[in-house]
Amino acid sequence: MSPEISKHIRRAALVFTVLTLSALLLYTATDSNRLSSGSFSSSSFATIFPSYLNYSSSSNPTQELEEILKNASMVNNTVILTTLNDAWARTGSIVDLFLKSFMLGDGTRKLLDHLVIVSLDERAYNRCRIVHKHCYALVTKGVGFHQEAYFMTPQYLKMMWRRIDFLRTVLELGYSFVFTDADIMWFRDPFPRFFPDADFQISCDNYLGRPEDMNNSPNGGFNYVKSNSRSIAFYKFWYSSRETYPGYHDQDVLNKIKSDQMITKIGLKIRFLDTAYFGGLCEPSRDLNVVCTMHVNCCIGMDRKLHDLNLMLQDWRAFMSLPPDLKNQSIISWRVPRNCSLDPLWHSDSCTSKDGC
Repeated sequence: MSPEISKHIRRAALVFTVLTLSALLLYTATDSNRLSSGSFSSSSFATIFPSYLNYSSSSNPTQELEEILKNASMVNNTVILTTLNDAWARTGSIVDLFLKSFMLGDGTRKLLDHLVIVSLDERAYNRCRIVHKHCYALVTKGVGFHQEAYFMTPQYLKMMWRRIDFLRTVLELGYSFVFTDADIMWFRDPFPRFFPDADFQISCDNYLGRPEDMNNSPNGGFNYVKSNSRSIAFYKFWYSSRETYPGYHDQDVLNKIKSDQMITKIGLKIRFLDTAYFGGLCEPSRDLNVVCTMHVNCCIGMDRKLHDLNLMLQDWRAFMSLPPDLKNQSIISWRVPRNCSLDPLWHSDSCTSKDGC
């Protein structure tokens, strides 16, 4: 090769290298500007945080849901479901106590194999994947549920109605479910306490003594629903009734429609669950020898809930450490409610610094 040709080759290589480096620097600067301004696309976000791609843009969410339900299902196509957002998913928050109750409960640890945590935002989904094996990302376009949704705020209502619509989908896929709020502690297997012939069974804030009494006050935080044509029609009716009663949450709407003639037409068999077994702070289950679940209902504010949930778990541990003869004497009862209250968070007339209100 002549010196002249070699010189031209070296010059061309130098020009190519300079152009390549310039283009790379320009791309890096542009991409950096997009990142700092927060205007980058979801595809670039997914490149940086691959879990986001799985969370937000599944090519077939229904197929993914079916696969998760199948993996978590009991032999009779039944799953346990709860929903979770970032506020309740943080380390040391509600979800940790929820899962701990299954570990401490009497015969409940095995039920974790059938629990699906339905995450309402990306951070909740990522935390779920750390602490549990069955996680599903329920994405609602244009709505973020990552913050604590205070009772009866517009965000709270959207979250509750999104939940009802999702549960109808689960029924349509052929799966029965126990839905449980994450602020419910599981102390015993609830299935032996369910009515074998009911389509829809729900816990109560106030139980009047008879499971078929429509004057019982239902609580939507815990229910057992069998997948059939009646329950699917009921959930469609329930969801559509939000337009009849705008501004009401799902539980209040249920209270209004539970005796509606449409329920009779559908043929749905409703049963209300006894607070002796499925208690809450509104009406605690008094006997720790038979309690299945305890709900931190009638309580506003996550700090208050966390305080009383921790106290509840302490009470349960103390009970479980007793010898059998002392357990039967019911010498231990709940110390809750303690900090929990329906008073607004800013109302502290009845609170003291010792109470931590």
